[in-house]
Amino acid sequence: MKPQDIVILLKKTTFKGQNLSCRGLAESLGMSASSVSESLERCRNAKLLDRNKKRVNTLALHEFLCHGIMYVFPAEIGRVIRGIPTYTSASPIKEQITDNGECYVWRYVQGTARGHQITPLYTSVPEAVLNDNELYQLLVIVDTLRMGGVREKNIAIEELTKRMNQYAENK
Repeated sequence: MKPQDIVILLKKTTFKGQNLSCRGLAESLGMSASSVSESLERCRNAKLLDRNKKRVNTLALHEFLCHGIMYVFPAEIGRVIRGIPTYTSASPIKEQITDNGECYVWRYVQGTARGHQITPLYTSVPEAVLNDNELYQLLVIVDTLRMGGVREKNIAIEELTKRMNQYAENK
């Protein structure tokens, strides 16, 4: 598994059963079609996609995100930069956490916030979420699972569970 595999799986879940081509995924995520194709094969081998590479196994993805992502792809906090808010600085987590004055962002030159840098799962994530709020919120939840404390992770698990249940119903 590679970090971009998670981004691709999350993007596929937001399409609610619609088949999105490798080229469509690549364009929407700022990746090459060949890297998306390789990623889908890795995800199929990991049983996170069906054998036709069309449907996400939302139960397995949920389990991996809740219990494994923090070990496989831990988040790193860097210096203060300009970017797009994530972690406890963005919805749907920020509404449920008392603001401690800290802001966390993915590096993005045209970003509107200043805060501690968190390395996204893939370099194109900040641009990929600009026009996809659903993907943005999922990646905020994943960042919370990657680096949050017990309270933050419990909130993220609750939010992820709601979304994965909706996606599973719409298959």
